Amino acid sequence: MRVAQVTRFGGPEVLQVREVPDPVAGAGQVVIDVSVADTLYVETQIRYGYFREYFSMEPPYVPGGGVGGQVLAVGEGVDAGWIGRSVVAGTGREGGYAEQAVVPVEALIPVPDGLRLPEATSLLHDGVTGLGVFDAAEVKPGEWVLVTAAAGGMGVLLVQLAHAAGAHVAAAARGERKLGLARELGADIAVDYTEPGWDQRVRAATGGAGLDVVLDGAGGQIGLDAFAMTAHGGRISAHGAPNGGFSPIDPAEAERRGVTVRGIQHLQFAPGEARRLAERAVAEVAASRIRPVIGQTFPLDRASDAHAAIESRDVIGKSLLLI
Repeated sequence: MRVAQVTRFGGPEVLQVREVPDPVAGAGQVVIDVSVADTLYVETQIRYGYFREYFSMEPPYVPGGGVGGQVLAVGEGVDAGWIGRSVVAGTGREGGYAEQAVVPVEALIPVPDGLRLPEATSLLHDGVTGLGVFDAAEVKPGEWVLVTAAAGGMGVLLVQLAHAAGAHVAAAARGERKLGLARELGADIAVDYTEPGWDQRVRAATGGAGLDVVLDGAGGQIGLDAFAMTAHGGRISAHGAPNGGFSPIDPAEAERRGVTVRGIQHLQFAPGEARRLAERAVAEVAASRIRPVIGQTFPLDRASDAHAAIESRDVIGKSLLLI
């Protein structure tokens, strides 16, 4: 079978298509004939060798933490009734950029009738993390919530969740196309955080009171500016790093202002919890309460182009590999 493999740490060009032996399901496992593979911005950073304190992958490795497709084969102890069923499943932190993937049977999530595999696959990380972030924030009706990186795969879900909860939503992203999408999904105000004074516009929208909740998917200086706007007693999730690393929020300053800070370390879910959140995300989309946005797709042999596009920051919503 073909895989897209990181051959060494470096730029998108190190992601090369290779032929490897077909996988075999062991006891308690299944083989999925992969139709769709999830992609994430953090995978581009891991490919460079960044954040090795959090991610232990060493080249050569196959990226990809989630896939969708049909069950092709089952291992010992697994009900043969799974064969042929449309499913999505997390693969862990690697192995998804491939024509076939082996996963534990307990990772399988059946795809409901009427929900397409690309949409279901797009929820395996962003749906799980987005719901985890949103649940922890405990957003209440009437609160002001800022979502940064609001037009990304997870940002679009957070905007919708906050709007549905009755909050006032401020969305921050780059460029009018992304801001237009955020407004369409329920944002009350959408600002371009590459423009000077974006934070002042957000603060003004709150009447000067500041933000009750910040869901920061951007990181870097943008995250620090968002923290500065957080009201006393507010909550911030600093889970994003595309803008120069995770925001280095001063714990002493957060404590002085009574701001609850959660970071990437709070988003490491046990397998059972990740599955529960993924099932819930799939159910929310199947019921049309939220919708993922798939902005672009690439074939497996253009996985390097997918990474380059993600790094360019010009993509909108979720990027997927179609295999």
